[in-house]
Amino acid sequence: MEKNKKLVIVGAGELAMIAYEYFTYDSTYEVVGFAVEREYLDESTLYDLPIIALEEVVTHFPPAEHEAFVAIPASGLNRLRTRLYHVVKELGYVCATYISSRAFVWRNAKIGENCFVFEHNTVQPFVEIGNNVILWSGNHIGHRSVIEDHCFLSSHVVVSGYCRIGSSTFIGVNATINDRIEIASDCVIASGSLVNKHLQNPERIYYGAPAQELPKKSALKVKF
Repeated sequence: MEKNKKLVIVGAGELAMIAYEYFTYDSTYEVVGFAVEREYLDESTLYDLPIIALEEVVTHFPPAEHEAFVAIPASGLNRLRTRLYHVVKELGYVCATYISSRAFVWRNAKIGENCFVFEHNTVQPFVEIGNNVILWSGNHIGHRSVIEDHCFLSSHVVVSGYCRIGSSTFIGVNATINDRIEIASDCVIASGSLVNKHLQNPERIYYGAPAQELPKKSALKVKF
C-alpha cells in the first residue's frame, strides 16, 4: 500500500501503539512520530520514532505537511481525548480517520474526522458518525442512526436503526440499543445492557436488561 500522507499520533500509550499498527499496516499514512503533553514526556522514542512535546509539535511536524490522530481512549468519559482533539485542531491540523479494510461501511454513511473504526464493524446506509468517535471491533450501527461527537463504543455493540447516541457517551461490550432510541449526552451504558426506551437524562449510568438508571452516581465519576 502506497504511503502518501504523513501522520503524527498524539499519545504514546496502548491506544497510540494500536493506532500505529493499524495506520502502518492498513492505510496510506506513514506514521512519523508521536506527541504528548510535556509533563507526560517520559520517553524519547516509540517504534524508533521520536516522541516530542505536544507544545512543540508544530515545529517538528508542521500541519501543512502532516495530519494528526489523537489516540486517547475513553479516559474521563472521553474528556481527555476531546480536549486534546480541540488542542490539535487549534494548532491547524487536519485529523485523520482510520477505517479498517475489514470493516463494512456503506457508500453513503458519513464519518467525521479523528475517528477510528476497527475491523468487523458494520455501518449501514445513511448512518452519521460525528468527529472523534471510536468504534472498537465488531459493532453494528443500523441504518439512519446518528452517533454524535466524542463517543466510544466498545466491542459487539448493536445500535439498531434510527437511533441517536448523545455526545461523549460510552457504550460497553455487548450492549443492545433497540430501534428509534435516543440516548442523552455523557452517559455510560454498561456492558450487556438492553436499552428499549429513550434515556433522556444526561451524565447518568444505565445498566441491566432492560436498562435502568444507577441512582446517586454521575457518569462523570466513572473511572476508565
